[in-house]
Amino acid sequence: MAFRTALIEETAAFGNIIRTADLDTEVPTCPGWTLKQLLKHVGRGNRWCAQIVADHMKEPLDPREVRDGKPPEDLDGAIDWLNAGAQALIDAVEHVGSDAKVWTFMGQKPAGWWIRRRVHEQTVHRADAVLALGLPFILDPELAADGVTETLERVAMMAAAADPPLERGRSLHLHAAESELGPTGEWLVVNDEDGLGWSHQHAKGDAAVRGPVTGLLLAANRRQTAEEAGLDVIGDAVVWQRWVDHSAF
Repeated sequence: MAFRTALIEETAAFGNIIRTADLDTEVPTCPGWTLKQLLKHVGRGNRWCAQIVADHMKEPLDPREVRDGKPPEDLDGAIDWLNAGAQALIDAVEHVGSDAKVWTFMGQKPAGWWIRRRVHEQTVHRADAVLALGLPFILDPELAADGVTETLERVAMMAAAADPPLERGRSLHLHAAESELGPTGEWLVVNDEDGLGWSHQHAKGDAAVRGPVTGLLLAANRRQTAEEAGLDVIGDAVVWQRWVDHSAF
C-alpha cells in the first residue's frame, strides 16, 4: 500500500473538511475538543513525528518542543501548515532512510513505521471531524482494513498483561463484509499460552463482529458503537464489550 500517498491525501481531505466548518464545533468522539483543537492536534502530531525522525531521536519528544508546532491564526495558513506537516514527515523519512531506527511509543522501529502510523491516525481523526459534522465517513476499504490491522497490532503490543482486553482462553473474530478484501478482511484475536495476539484467518470466535470494514475500524477505535457502525455482534457480546472497554490508548 502506498502509505506516503495516503498520508498526503488523507491530510488534504481532513483539511478540506476543516476549511468549510465552524471550528468551534465540538467533537463528541474527542470529549472536550473542538475542530480547532483537533486541527492543532493532527498538525502538530505530524511535525512531532517528523522531528523525531529527522533528529534520529532515541527518546520521546516533548510535544511542547515541536518546531513550528502551532498553526497560524488565519485559516488558509493553518491548512497550509497542516499539509506541510505531513510532507515534512515524508521528507524526513526519505532523508534518513526508511530503515533508520528511531524512537516510537512501541520501542525502536524503522523511521518508515511512522508514516503508516500517521496515516491511520489521520483517517480516524478525519472520522472524528465528519462525525462531528453529521457527515458520512467514506474510506477506501483496503486502507480501512489495514487500519484495523494496525489497531490490533498496537493493542496486542501495548495491552496491560494484568487486565487484557481479551481474557485468557477467549477469542474474537472480526469479519469485513467486503469480499474483495479476501484474507486481509478477517482477523482472529486470541489470548492463549503465547499471550494476546491475532492473525488473518476465518475461524469461529467466542464473539464475532461482522459488517462494513469502515465500521469495524470505527468500532475498534471506539468512535462508534457496533450498532452505530452497522455491525452485527454474534456470540458472546460480553467478549466484544470487554475488548472495547479495555483497548483504549
